[in-house]
Amino acid sequence: MVIKRVGPVSCAKIVGVLYVILGLVFGGMFSLMSLAGGFGADTAGAVGLGMLMGAGAIIILPIMYGFFGFVMTLIMAWMYNLLAGVVGGIEVDIQ
Repeated sequence: MVIKRVGPVSCAKIVGVLYVILGLVFGGMFSLMSLAGGFGADTAGAVGLGMLMGAGAIIILPIMYGFFGFVMTLIMAWMYNLLAGVVGGIEVDIQ
């Protein structure tokens, strides 16, 4: 069996959602690191900045990961379709 074409938008939607999930995981870790750094700060401004960055990581990181994952996968799937027409696609053995 040879994969001759992939649907760029369907492929990009799946990868976009996967990147949102990754963004939540990394955002959560970044948020925890910011929280831990805020406890070691000696000024109120540094504590507030750490809390703001931690909360922003949970919101902004998943959105940015999802957006860029979607766009890059859309481009790569489109490029795959172009190259598969020239080279012949990917061979897959299925039992």
